[in-house]
Amino acid sequence: MTTKYHPISCSFHDVLESLAITRRPARILFTDADGAVRHRDAVIRDVFSREGAEYMMINSGETLRLDQIVAVDDAIAGDFPR
Repeated sequence: MTTKYHPISCSFHDVLESLAITRRPARILFTDADGAVRHRDAVIRDVFSREGAEYMMINSGETLRLDQIVAVDDAIAGDFPR
């Protein structure tokens, strides 16, 4: 993805890190490169920064950019102030 990264809120980041630490499966909704909303039922394996953006790796091996995440389980990204 080549669009500018928009940082997520610290509170939502904490939700993602907590799920990564506990390895609890979660339903992850995200927008793909075409803007369509997709989902994965997955375990977050890692949350990390690379080249000025933040990402999560899920157990399928996919890497998702954090500003493309719409919701994780009941935590909606837009409900957390930036």
